[in-house]
Amino acid sequence: MPKVFVYGTLRAGEVNDLNAAARKHGIAAPTLLGTATIAGRLYDFGTYPGLVLDPAAGPAVGDIYEVSDALVPVLDEIEEVYPGQSSLFVREEHTVLHDGCCVNCLLYPVAEAAVPGLPHIESGDWVAYRKSRDAEVA
Repeated sequence: MPKVFVYGTLRAGEVNDLNAAARKHGIAAPTLLGTATIAGRLYDFGTYPGLVLDPAAGPAVGDIYEVSDALVPVLDEIEEVYPGQSSLFVREEHTVLHDGCCVNCLLYPVAEAAVPGLPHIESGDWVAYRKSRDAEVA
C-alpha cells in the first residue's frame, strides 16, 4: 500500500480531508502513521497551500497516511493531476522524515514559478497558519 504525505487541505479536519474523500468514494479508510516533515516552503494560495520543495528550507509539516491503491486516483482528482496535462500540482515520490526515520511517500508539490507574490507560510504548518489567519478575519 502506498504512503502519502499530505500538508494542506487533505489533512484531517480540512476541506479535502483524506478520510472523508475515501468514505465518499467507498474506499477503505487510510491509516494515519503520524506527523512528518520535508524540507520545503509552504505558500498561501488562498483556500489551499502549495509546497515548493527546497533542501535549504526549514521543515514543512504534514501527515503520513498509508492508503489503498484505489485512493491515489481520487487524490489526483482533488489535486487536479491528470496524465498528459500540465497543472499546478504534480504527484511525485519523495523522502519525508517521520520519527527520525526516512519514509518514501507520494506528495503533491508545486513549482517555484507558481509562488511569486504569494504569502510565505513561515511556520511550515498549513493547519496552524489557516486557523490563525481565519481567526484574524473573523
